Amino acid sequence: MKSVSISGSLRGNVGKKDAKNQRNQGMIPCVLYGGKEQKLFVVEERQFQKLLYVPEVQYVDLNIDGFATRAIVQETQFHPITDKLLHVDFLEIVDGKPITIELPFMLKGTSPGVLKGGSLQKRVRKLKVRGLLENIPENIVTDISNMEINDMIKIGDIHIDNLEIVDNANKVIVSVNPTRNAVVEAAEGEAEEGAEA
Repeated sequence: MKSVSISGSLRGNVGKKDAKNQRNQGMIPCVLYGGKEQKLFVVEERQFQKLLYVPEVQYVDLNIDGFATRAIVQETQFHPITDKLLHVDFLEIVDGKPITIELPFMLKGTSPGVLKGGSLQKRVRKLKVRGLLENIPENIVTDISNMEINDMIKIGDIHIDNLEIVDNANKVIVSVNPTRNAVVEAAEGEAEEGAEA
């Protein structure tokens, strides 16, 4: 998994009034937890462009007034009307301690069922996994080149070395569903076979 560097400054004052003042100055209030001690700090809003507004999931090389650590974004808060970033929670990555993170779920290959007229349904965009940072990939890719009409893939069908997928194992994430065209083509094919016999 790739990393991005972000630097921040410890907050001298804590409270809603101070947080509002910080935002007015282009700073985003943040909190870091999960390690030995919780830290409250601020980061320039523009620094989040390379972290929150890109498709890749990345961990953060975080520097807070000289305190350096690695972290992942655990939660973000946006304004309900303006969609402006208001607050970010970081979870500190501790060596030897697994983390839980959502990774992009992607497909590769071409489904024979789709070529026969079936409809491919991808039901999730991300999967939640748990493991050590060094074992976490940038994304999860599943091959659909063997999927026929009525085939499906569940979370329990996906296995990644040294990682646990923590979503419901019975949840269907990809399926090739029959369509009207596929049903008609199948019926015509069976009729032709019957005539030849």
